[in-house]
Amino acid sequence: MAKITAIIDIGSNSARMAIFEKTSHLGFHLLYETKSKVRISESSYAHNGYLQPKPMERAICALKDFLYIAKIHKARKILCVATSAVRDAPNKAEFLKLARGIGLKIKVITGEQEAYFGALSALNLLPYTGGLTIDIGGGSTECALIENHKIIDKISLELGTIRLKELFFDKGDLKGAKEFVQNALSHIPSHFQHKRIFGIGGTARALSKSIQKYIQYPLDTLHAFEYDFSDHTEFFQAIYSAKPNDLPKLGIKEDRVDSIQGGALIFNLCLLHFGAEKVITSGAGVREGVFLNDLLRNENGHFPPNFNPSVRNLKDRFQKNATQSNLQKLLAMRLFSAQENLALIPHVFKKHLSISAELCNIGIALNFYEKSYHSDYILLNALSYGLSHQDRLLIATLVRFASKKIPDSLPFLELLPDLQTLRILSFFVGLSEILSQNENPKDFHFVLFNSLNGYTLQIIHPNISYIVQEKLEKFPLPSPFSQLVLASAFKDLR
Repeated sequence: MAKITAIIDIGSNSARMAIFEKTSHLGFHLLYETKSKVRISESSYAHNGYLQPKPMERAICALKDFLYIAKIHKARKILCVATSAVRDAPNKAEFLKLARGIGLKIKVITGEQEAYFGALSALNLLPYTGGLTIDIGGGSTECALIENHKIIDKISLELGTIRLKELFFDKGDLKGAKEFVQNALSHIPSHFQHKRIFGIGGTARALSKSIQKYIQYPLDTLHAFEYDFSDHTEFFQAIYSAKPNDLPKLGIKEDRVDSIQGGALIFNLCLLHFGAEKVITSGAGVREGVFLNDLLRNENGHFPPNFNPSVRNLKDRFQKNATQSNLQKLLAMRLFSAQENLALIPHVFKKHLSISAELCNIGIALNFYEKSYHSDYILLNALSYGLSHQDRLLIATLVRFASKKIPDSLPFLELLPDLQTLRILSFFVGLSEILSQNENPKDFHFVLFNSLNGYTLQIIHPNISYIVQEKLEKFPLPSPFSQLVLASAFKDLR
């Protein structure tokens, strides 16, 4: 596969391009993204689906610019797909010929293929193995059922934001729009039911941004944002029932005002129909799915077990000493095992400790003296895929405080575990970093037991270096630990 790949998605409302850079076999990151609101479907629903000259001209102009941008980013592969408006157009051959004239080959994908690509991005880039996707576009809505990390079924509905706008909302016919949507939903097979919904596409993202603003959500990131559907049903209803001029008061941005009402109606009625309880927002969609379909063609469509593409990407780009990183992870896992018989840390946090120990020094790539601060920022903002917001925040927090005591008050404390758990985990990260600098660090082993004044951690190694001992003497112990003991010399460091 090419090192840099550009993916272009021509939707009914917008044409978008994402450029991805591979950093290793399965590691990658988003290099560039852009879009143009070409609205290729404009007036097509009033003309039996025929693409009109002006929208086609806009689209070709935007695609020319996309090709130039891909070139300056040195993309060696360009994959372009077109969805509902183009596939439904009786004159699509005319548009495809215009695209070939500028050197772009477009693949018109079916509704089921579109649903598959959206589902592929959800199951690989969100932290869940099951759910139901809803991807609302300008001309169609795609749904896919995912169970046990497999795409079970897919469906495409002729429901879209621009379709509803031109057929109903422009005429003030909310009742007709509801009936139109309900009729389409009535034909969905009964097994399309799930409590967890993955919201894909511009409508889902716009609604989530408004919800985040309304609830004053503390993190400024959208991918993997979760909310309870029951808490916001009335908000969706307020949007599709409002006068267009009142939509900005509901937190809707100007570029979404003319299409959000149909999208909110479709999304709300779909969520009710599918029995939704929890909505997880996906910042990834068809473009990421097309890229992953190419990247994972020899991996059965999903990443290997326990593989996280963001962790791999950060290691590829920022890790300066892979050997020490692996040793820190090894030692942290041994520390976790040492406490399991006492159950100081719930098992669910093992993965957070592993990632934190492995990546705790990536901030050195920016500045050694502020490495904890920079590592915290990088982890919080670049661990984009396969982790929840709580996961990302916890990992970043453990790294930031690995060499010092976590204060009693922290930002975002409502999204984190209790302070004792936090302090023990960050202590293990910091301790692993110190011990990894010893000669033969793989020879370290640990025993943790309950003593009179608290827990004693016994550190076993045949030859602990002077500098490591010196650092351990200064290293702050969290409650409920009372002492560190070096087994080789039985020297009480406390």
